[in-house]
Amino acid sequence: MSPIVPAELAARLGRWSAGRGPLYLLLAGRLRALIDDGDLPPGAALPTDRALATALSAGRTTVVAAYDLLRQEGRLVRRQGSGTWVAGAGAEPPNTTEPTVNPVFLHLLDPPDHVAQFACAGPLAAPPEVIAAYRGALEALGGPDLGYHPAGHPRLRAALAERYTARGVPTSPGRILITTGGQQGLALLARALVAPGAEVLVQAPTYPGALEIFRESAAALVPIRNTIEGYAAALARKPALAYLIPANHNPTGHTLPESNRRAIVAAALAHGVPLIVDDVTADLTFPDRRARTAPDARAAPDAAAAPDADELITVGSLSKVVWGGLRIGWVRAQPALIGRLARLKAVIDLGSGVLDQLAAVELLENLDDLAGQRIRTLAARHDHLCAELRRHLPEWQFEPARGGQTIWVRLPHGDAASYAQAALREGVAVLPGGSLDPSGASTDHLRIPFVAEPAALTAGVRAMAAAWRGFTGRAAISPPPLPAIAV
Repeated sequence: MSPIVPAELAARLGRWSAGRGPLYLLLAGRLRALIDDGDLPPGAALPTDRALATALSAGRTTVVAAYDLLRQEGRLVRRQGSGTWVAGAGAEPPNTTEPTVNPVFLHLLDPPDHVAQFACAGPLAAPPEVIAAYRGALEALGGPDLGYHPAGHPRLRAALAERYTARGVPTSPGRILITTGGQQGLALLARALVAPGAEVLVQAPTYPGALEIFRESAAALVPIRNTIEGYAAALARKPALAYLIPANHNPTGHTLPESNRRAIVAAALAHGVPLIVDDVTADLTFPDRRARTAPDARAAPDAAAAPDADELITVGSLSKVVWGGLRIGWVRAQPALIGRLARLKAVIDLGSGVLDQLAAVELLENLDDLAGQRIRTLAARHDHLCAELRRHLPEWQFEPARGGQTIWVRLPHGDAASYAQAALREGVAVLPGGSLDPSGASTDHLRIPFVAEPAALTAGVRAMAAAWRGFTGRAAISPPPLPAIAV
């Protein structure tokens, strides 16, 4: 059995160093839990003391002491010159899909604690309009209704179709599928369109949730940069599909120029490549500061409005504009694909919750106003975060975002995954860029959200600065970078 890559084990350990007590006891406790739960099966070979210490940005003595404690307990076997592995039979684990080691999901799975969450991005509380929407949804319940709507409740499908049509994208309800969040929409599309080993084009970097879904489908990820040349070369390979976040990109916060978006759409159509346009953050475009214009969600660019783009597949959600706990997303596509996706969804969950869908209908009536409020809040917090980073971490490099919820920060030296471990010990969780970039690059980047209140942003940046002052900057041992399409 091949040794576990140090960076992967570090990711599985989660917020191991955030508790109280000596670091070696905290590390031993988390390793013990992974072994007892079967996440580290018998025979699994662990990284060397030095390699794991580097990945965790910890002293080698911390790892040695933790390993030795677990050896004394009978959970690990250690032999000089041979390595360290989990005690027990060394049989290969069953051929099943490994659980995710992506930090985004692992932070969500960890129980709440004192660690400030800068690894996840989304509204931190439901706005009062959500409560009012559910009251309206309760009043709308009644009459004969089995409650199972695999393609989505007719009222919500009609409301979304009307919204697209009003934005210049003529849409019928038959082109809309309601999903349990945008994440399920991507999962259904991958299941329908991606065979094992098929190529999927993705931006480098991109939304980590999409990367995990495509990996679960055993896709061959082809990372590309945001240039017309890069897309033209990649689309000519005729991959199974391409995935694009054109507006308020996650994680960079940038938006592709309109001419570039149209050229990419045209190239995808010319080569017959299904193009998934992720519009989850498209309604969060900041106002033009130079023109001093007011935020207007209705002015958000829409790649689906490009000429002859009716073959596009658009994924949307209320999670970023309203609240992540409202698990309502949708897919806009050709009726034949919508029907296929609905059949898949019928098997998975028989349809999303009716009450949630009726609440979404209520929210759609004033969604532009809600988006405008959200934009104003995010723009102010974005400016505050940028100012705090320039003040406390002037050596870090970044470009201000034009929208969305995150900025993309480059460290002047060192490995971001190792730095994230140091930041945990200062009480703040940050997301290293390597988990967002399938090319193997971006290991010197962090994704930092600006969704928290100003005081929390200030405290978070100060904690990051404290971690940076003590960070050695050693690079973690990780797999070699994958080649990306030339840009």
